[in-house]
Amino acid sequence: MMLRRLYSIAMTGVQPLLRQKLRRRGRAEPGYLLHVDERFGRYEGSVEPGALWVHAVSLGETRTAAIVIDKLRQLKPDIRILLTHGTATGRAEGERILRDGDMQAWLPWDTPKAVRGFLNHFRPCAGMLVETEMWPNVVAECRARGVPLVLANARLSPKSLKQTLRLEKLARSAYGSLTAVWAQTDGDAQRLARAGAPVEYVFGNVKFDATPNAQQLAQGREWRASLGRPVVMFASSREGEEAEFFSAIRESKRNSKADVQWLVVPRHPQRFDEVAQLAQQSGVAVSRRSEWKGSPQAAPLWLGDSLGEMALYYGIADVALLGGSFEKHGGQNLIEAAACGCPVVMGPHTFNFDEAAQLSQEAGAAFRVAGMPGAVDAAIGLATDRTRHAEAVDAARAFASAHQGAALKTAQALLQLITA
Repeated sequence: MMLRRLYSIAMTGVQPLLRQKLRRRGRAEPGYLLHVDERFGRYEGSVEPGALWVHAVSLGETRTAAIVIDKLRQLKPDIRILLTHGTATGRAEGERILRDGDMQAWLPWDTPKAVRGFLNHFRPCAGMLVETEMWPNVVAECRARGVPLVLANARLSPKSLKQTLRLEKLARSAYGSLTAVWAQTDGDAQRLARAGAPVEYVFGNVKFDATPNAQQLAQGREWRASLGRPVVMFASSREGEEAEFFSAIRESKRNSKADVQWLVVPRHPQRFDEVAQLAQQSGVAVSRRSEWKGSPQAAPLWLGDSLGEMALYYGIADVALLGGSFEKHGGQNLIEAAACGCPVVMGPHTFNFDEAAQLSQEAGAAFRVAGMPGAVDAAIGLATDRTRHAEAVDAARAFASAHQGAALKTAQALLQLITA
């Protein structure tokens, strides 16, 4: 209790810095400048209480939440959703999920006053935090009010566990105050339990239940077929990785006779212009998706500078390099690539998705390399070998379909929680 009080004092004290951060980020992403008072627990208008609250901090979590929400609506069509976020990309993506009667807001900064303002205003029947989000005051206030709160599709990497245990008493109090935790893997369950979480089930990863946009996938494949040469994509690239990628593809042109179309899709939209400039500075001519009129424009490198079109990009690509795995970012989601039938080449850093990475490698849907030069060579080799490529495509689809079912289990458990 004393640690949480000290934590609350610190969180209250840094609120002016949060306002500065929002203004700074808002220059690149105007979404951060909207509804700023909500960040401090002040919400406008009146709302009908009793909605199911789902917190999805950013873009990836929001897409995961959408899969569960879709299952919830199939089981209970009249369910009302309160969707909260922490990032502008998450909130923009969340707008697509909303239906009549649903609500959307920022989750407030984790101070006692702001959290009370949030819960007093919305009065949810229960809450679901997606994947990794843990806020001590949010959890404590929900417990005090008797609002069931679960951590779903939960994951905790070995690295994150070490960081969590540095403040073990605070972490154990927060995790221990949750109603339940539904983990992705046995390893996640063990680590979460060590942190003090009440792990109830291991449901698997909800992302396996995502259905790729069929229209986008078909369009991408049509464009690839008309191109007449293989396409290698760097998917969800992260800061520090693109420069290595551009250097590696320049080297590959000198050493390989393969005619390959390159495509890079940065993870964060605020970096689209930066990545375009990096490519040009590296001597690689760029054609941006936002400038295409009807079909891709000719250039050695395509830049996927759009949101909500990953199925299109995976449809275009023969092979994808896994962003976040070539620097110590922990890797990005490779499940969507598998569902689209796109084999993956990944670097050494996949600690955020260790089990999925290992299982996909064992299935023949993904391939591990030591670094970026090896990744580019491996991707070219796979994309230009028709037999190996066809086998990897089949393996990717089989891997994705074999691990489905977590979304339905999560939705059923949530409904049991609400009606208990």
